[in-house]
Amino acid sequence: MYLADSRSTGSRGTEAAVVPDTRPGRRPAAVPPTVLALGAVSLITDVSSEMVAAVLPLYVVTALGLSPLGFGLLDGINNGVGALVRLAGGHLADRGGRRHKVVAGLGYGLSAVCKPLLLLAHTLPVISAVLAADRTGKGLRTAPRDAMISLSTEPEHRGRAFGVHRAMDTTGALLGPLVAFAVLRATVDGYDAVFAVSGCVAALGVLVLLLFVPRRVTLADADADADADADAERRPERPPALRDSLALLRRPDLRRLTVCATLLGLTTVSDSFLYLLLQREGNLPAHLFPLLPLGTAAVFLLLAVPLGALADRVDRRRLFLAGHGVLLLGYGVVLSPRHGVPAVIAVLVLHGTFYAATDGVLAAATAGTVPARHQGAGQALVGTAQALARFACSLAFGAAWSLWGERTALAVTAAALAVSAVVASFLLRTADEVSA
Repeated sequence: MYLADSRSTGSRGTEAAVVPDTRPGRRPAAVPPTVLALGAVSLITDVSSEMVAAVLPLYVVTALGLSPLGFGLLDGINNGVGALVRLAGGHLADRGGRRHKVVAGLGYGLSAVCKPLLLLAHTLPVISAVLAADRTGKGLRTAPRDAMISLSTEPEHRGRAFGVHRAMDTTGALLGPLVAFAVLRATVDGYDAVFAVSGCVAALGVLVLLLFVPRRVTLADADADADADADAERRPERPPALRDSLALLRRPDLRRLTVCATLLGLTTVSDSFLYLLLQREGNLPAHLFPLLPLGTAAVFLLLAVPLGALADRVDRRRLFLAGHGVLLLGYGVVLSPRHGVPAVIAVLVLHGTFYAATDGVLAAATAGTVPARHQGAGQALVGTAQALARFACSLAFGAAWSLWGERTALAVTAAALAVSAVVASFLLRTADEVSA
């Protein structure tokens, strides 16, 4: 990690922008220090988040006795509420002179406060309220964080940079369930202990953000912004209005990418549901449930950087689409008559590959479709559309599970994913033909 010092420049006291070293004979780093610092924050924060995520499904279904439909509502809150404020987070970061760290810090801080509040939550309404606040924090921080990664990295290296960040983030996802598993085994009131430790770890992540992430970043390659002239970044401009952010959807490339992310998100079963399916189909003991996310996280960690680098050399949109093809294979394995540990391992490998080929790759693809001054809003638009789609999928899948059973619900979702992939492929092919 790197400690960034902020120096005032001129009479206005504006912090020095973080730019790559462009002196003659010096090659800009593919992964700037800002990305590494943000990766460290995400690593620590994800340890905290995944500690809770690892035990939450079992806690609400087993300890509180909620139905799959009730859990679907709860899981939908995890994705949907954060999506509703993601646009606000991206817009506020852009409007504040690209002071993305301030908005991101508010988001990380709010999530840190919510973790210990789970100690007081023992009913669905209270848990829903706490999770809504936690996801509000996540929604505020996600777009500014990804905008900082985009703006501090050379455009040709963005896939690798996002891959490195996601790998560090996934290291936290790998460690979080392990810590939760250890706490559950070592304490009497295991769930309460998990929530308390999670709050302490989240506070540490906020501290690292304050100390090591620069206050302001700027576009690594100003020439990459096709919508700005050479001195656009230097002259005073009015802050972007909300309508300017929404008007970004008039850009054909961003609009197509948003539609594809939405279609595919509508058929993406949430991680929690997938792990519940694996635990039931594989007849795994309940105390092993927190370990299931480790398989996904381990594969994601191994493949995030290689697939991110591959995205820099090939069409990032098509790699994103291919990742959903891998997820469809995972659904097929769950639905196959073969069960047991080998099938569970196969699904987790495919699930981790899906995330490595889609998560950071989508953010890198989005960065190339919007101007520098709208990076926060652009990331928020695509991320919000995808998150709302997954929110709808969680609700629909939970209802289908309650009505028809888990296997029928997954079969319908898999068929819908296949159709969505065909439509998304057609949209991308049409975009290429128009560009040619």
